[in-house]
Amino acid sequence: MQKVIFLVDMNAFFISCETTRHPEIIGKPAAVAGDPKDRRGIILTANYRARKFGIKTTMILSEALKLCPDLIVIPPDKDFYKKKSGQVMDILSSYTPVIEQNSIDEAWLDMTGCGRIFGNPLKSAELISHHIRSKLGLGCSIGISENKFLSKMASEMKKPLGITELWRKDIESKLWPLRIQSMYGIGKQTSQKLQDMGIKTIGNLALFNRDYLIKRFGKIGGRLHELANGIDDQSLKPRLQENVKSIGKSITVPHDISNIEEARIILMQLSDKVAMTSRKYGKRGHTVQISIKYSNFKSITRQKTVFPTCLSRDIYSAGIDLLEKSWNTHLPIRLLGISISGFTENYRIKQISMFEKSKSDKEQKIENVMDTLRQKYGSSIINRAALIKKRKN
Repeated sequence: MQKVIFLVDMNAFFISCETTRHPEIIGKPAAVAGDPKDRRGIILTANYRARKFGIKTTMILSEALKLCPDLIVIPPDKDFYKKKSGQVMDILSSYTPVIEQNSIDEAWLDMTGCGRIFGNPLKSAELISHHIRSKLGLGCSIGISENKFLSKMASEMKKPLGITELWRKDIESKLWPLRIQSMYGIGKQTSQKLQDMGIKTIGNLALFNRDYLIKRFGKIGGRLHELANGIDDQSLKPRLQENVKSIGKSITVPHDISNIEEARIILMQLSDKVAMTSRKYGKRGHTVQISIKYSNFKSITRQKTVFPTCLSRDIYSAGIDLLEKSWNTHLPIRLLGISISGFTENYRIKQISMFEKSKSDKEQKIENVMDTLRQKYGSSIINRAALIKKRKN
């Protein structure tokens, strides 16, 4: 199965965050910059209206004001931007448990195997973009490819609000013509050295003698040659979250759900993602909660206590039990979610028998192997249908 990697890049993030609480600046040139009273401060982010005047990130504020005397300057609020970033990451985590946050305003998502839930990559990207914009009032550009490098390059091709696919088969026409200085991972000094060698485009680099590049730049030379040829085998490296209070996944379904069989499948997929994320963070929780939003927009939540777990079976079993007891079947479901909380650190339960503990540990080892397979080959490599049938019986 081909890998599917997204790079979600929030457009003009700092000033876009400010726009959500200062709507009066919409349509006007504005920027977040160091203390506006100190004209020696620098531009941190300018909106697209300001960029039309030639204002760029890192530009000295006094120079920016010369280009645009009417520029609205807002001092930075790092805590506010961090809060907004967290909200964005929460939304992204509802689509896949495998996320690597690259900076405060962008992250890679491993969407391999998610097509069964969200549709093809373009459709999935549109859902994510609309979700962020409708809930947070923020815009993003999304790059789609089979690896981190190409998805990052794709995300830069259409801004703002662009969605771009860049698969390896298309690099000769879409990637190679780009200037070498636009290549992700190349700094100014390396870019200049490459240009001095006659390497002006990414295509020039891709076709250059690899051995000479290694001799000239060391291992990084070989790495850059691989990237220029669309080769990047780096896997996503999710950052551990120490203060996680709950782990949940939800989905607004493409069409309202009216039968329990369809709900079972979706709940199993969500439970699997919750369990996988729990294991990734080394968490076991004892409270499972489901969330239901009906087609009439009425919402309910129900929860139950379980033995501390990070296993898909346990989370799904509790969730489907809650669903079957709580669902008003006269009302179709529009949104379905499940979460686990009440995490127990250094979990020790004396009441459990040696047999049960051994069985639980064995199941977790099996699921850890399954996690590895999913990360390598995609979510659909593991079929949970047997577990659903077992629960029905």
